[in-house]
Amino acid sequence: MRRTNRIGGTGALLVTLLALPVLAEDKLPTIVVLATGGTIAGAAASDVQAAYTSGQVGVDQLLAAVPQSKKLASLRGEQIANIGSQDMNDAVWLKLAHRINELAAMPDVDGIVITHGTDTIEETAYFLNLVVKTKKPVVLTAAMRPSTALSADGPLNFFNAVAVAANKDAAGRGVLVVVNDWIHGASSLTKASTTAVQTFLSPLRGLVGTVAYGQCEFYRGAVGRNTVDSEFSLDGVTTLPRVDIVMAHENMDGALIDAAVAAGAKGIVIAGVGNGNMTASALDALAAQSKKGIVCVRSSRVATGRVGRNVEVDDDKLALVASDDLNPQKARVLLRLALLKPRSLGDIQRLLQEY
Repeated sequence: MRRTNRIGGTGALLVTLLALPVLAEDKLPTIVVLATGGTIAGAAASDVQAAYTSGQVGVDQLLAAVPQSKKLASLRGEQIANIGSQDMNDAVWLKLAHRINELAAMPDVDGIVITHGTDTIEETAYFLNLVVKTKKPVVLTAAMRPSTALSADGPLNFFNAVAVAANKDAAGRGVLVVVNDWIHGASSLTKASTTAVQTFLSPLRGLVGTVAYGQCEFYRGAVGRNTVDSEFSLDGVTTLPRVDIVMAHENMDGALIDAAVAAGAKGIVIAGVGNGNMTASALDALAAQSKKGIVCVRSSRVATGRVGRNVEVDDDKLALVASDDLNPQKARVLLRLALLKPRSLGDIQRLLQEY
């Protein structure tokens, strides 16, 4: 019997990546990697256990773990934070956004990659999509398995994210998220599974493109106003207004709505049932808070679809705002930025439709 040598799994990936053409270092685009932690920087005691701790690997270790990415770009890294993205917060958001704007203004920087946890990556990506002021590629990536796991997905996700950031065709498409060979737009993606590697979907707008071992194919541009076309600015901003999300459910009353306002919320997003609906008593409480100047947005806890204005709820009469195609977490991000200055409800409705 003839014995054949087979290279599979990680070995096949290594051979494929090493076979990519090498460009002279002075011709490579310069990509800055901003690390914030997450599972992609996580570690576990065993390579076959579910439990792990996020944010254990620093940016230098991350870069060293994927040497193949140096064939695509000249890389340098900065550690912005090292946390699980369930602990993402305004301070990190503001620091990250300001640093991206600083880097993007440098003529020797061609693109930016951000490593992040999967739990809140869609919120961070959407926030950056609204406040960074560049057409240069800004690409977030993440992992569902920690760096120590058997078949960790982080290294290839990182490699592909660098490939997208280094690709000139990625420019002007808004902030992107690259995970598991798919390129998502920041306004489109959402996390759809708690643990599956293929957790991210863009159910309403579809993918921006795909990337296979560094080879990019783009399908569409950005959806909605973003980046250089965004009217939002962080100039002089040190804090963001509080906006809370309240989930609708059977037999809901207005207690949590009133409690959110008592805790200091300037806006409320309802993760409503169906087309942004809620019980009559909850709707009464929401309308009462709207009359007091609290901006109230109806979104939906349903995974796909838009929330229409004046469908089952008379938004005009009750002075409410409909989220259009933004899910509750993204509607909250936009509303926080909208509330940085006085606006009419009509203007806030416009923002939800344009962004």
